[in-house]
Amino acid sequence: MLKRASRIGLTLAGLLVVLLLGPAYMLASQQVPLHGDWHTAGRDSSGLAPDPARVHQAVVQVYAARAFEWRGAFGVHTWIATKAAGASRYRVYQVLSWRRPTVESGYASPDRQWYGNPPTLLADIRGERAARAIADIEAAVPNYPEADRYRIWPGPNSNTFVAWIVRQVPELSVDFPPNALGKDYLPGAMMATTPTHTGYQFSLGGLFGLLLAWDEGFELNLLGLTVGVDWQSPALKLPGIGRVGMAQPTGNRGQREVDQDAPLAAAASR
Repeated sequence: MLKRASRIGLTLAGLLVVLLLGPAYMLASQQVPLHGDWHTAGRDSSGLAPDPARVHQAVVQVYAARAFEWRGAFGVHTWIATKAAGASRYRVYQVLSWRRPTVESGYASPDRQWYGNPPTLLADIRGERAARAIADIEAAVPNYPEADRYRIWPGPNSNTFVAWIVRQVPELSVDFPPNALGKDYLPGAMMATTPTHTGYQFSLGGLFGLLLAWDEGFELNLLGLTVGVDWQSPALKLPGIGRVGMAQPTGNRGQREVDQDAPLAAAASR
């Protein structure tokens, strides 16, 4: 029994070391800025969000950007931006570690850098579908069950919040990057539908879990670190690094890609 337990322990330790190679690579390759200053870090718009003066229909977008400083080697921060039909500005929903309650909801630039790190667009829906999603989002946000608690690891954190909201909104489908640490923390549950609504996932407090879905593919979560494979848009999913293969799918079911380049006209008009 002792030998068997020892072998299991060594196997798990070895697997954990392998999973940590991704974050270690991000740090060693200097792809994650260190020694940054919160006060001077960039918060400029990336130009990914449509200009409200030009686009009058309802818009819902979900963004991700590398976390600040060394945290960016492990994961990203995600948030939701909405614009009602005819509105002149966006409302941003996110969780911030320094707030109590942690949920922040207010008018802000939807696509600005996260303290120097440029955002990536994870979902973009518009028109009537977006209007229905906005109603569901506004109804779900006050009911987020972990609004008074924040843990960077294994959750609940900013990614836990966005993933929970997305699960409450049938019109919104998000294939989260594997380095959205905390996305697999399921408040008050061990089973749930995936954020794309195309499969199911099991999780033990965000420390161990399995995910199987048509859009996300297969994912194994060990101590918050995710490894897996996406067969829809073929790619490996690696801790820290993210996806290796085809680009991150974006949009609702049936709308797998959205232009990630900042429109020059929109950028020039800001």
